[in-house]
Amino acid sequence: MRRFTPGPASPKVPASAPMNFPQLTALAEQTVAAARRRLPAEVRAAADQVPVCYEPVPNAGILAEGWEPDILGLFIGHVHGANLDAGTEQALPPQILLFLENIWDYAEADQEIYRDEVRLTYLHELGHYLGWDEDEIAERGLE
Repeated sequence: MRRFTPGPASPKVPASAPMNFPQLTALAEQTVAAARRRLPAEVRAAADQVPVCYEPVPNAGILAEGWEPDILGLFIGHVHGANLDAGTEQALPPQILLFLENIWDYAEADQEIYRDEVRLTYLHELGHYLGWDEDEIAERGLE
């Protein structure tokens, strides 16, 4: 899970033109595809097995589970390579959720920052899919 954490004030960057959700999605899909192409082959093979879902913001069910409304992304489901018992019921298949309006707000409507945050959030959540904990993700620079 990646969420917005305010840091020191940064200088204001001129905002890009307003973006609607389909535009944010198209930009995010391009960014994630480019990030996947840059992954090492063995990681790319695993990444190809987990879908990325684009949502404007977290839904009521996610918020009811206690997640903050400003989270940028979330991995749900079992980790890659998990040994699931035949009798084990998994409510949802593994998937990466990216909350594009939250990322857009975090980026202060700057397309370059938005692309970078989409990439970083995707890689962070992919790390969770690969079974890495928060410390391992941070060690790889994906926090």
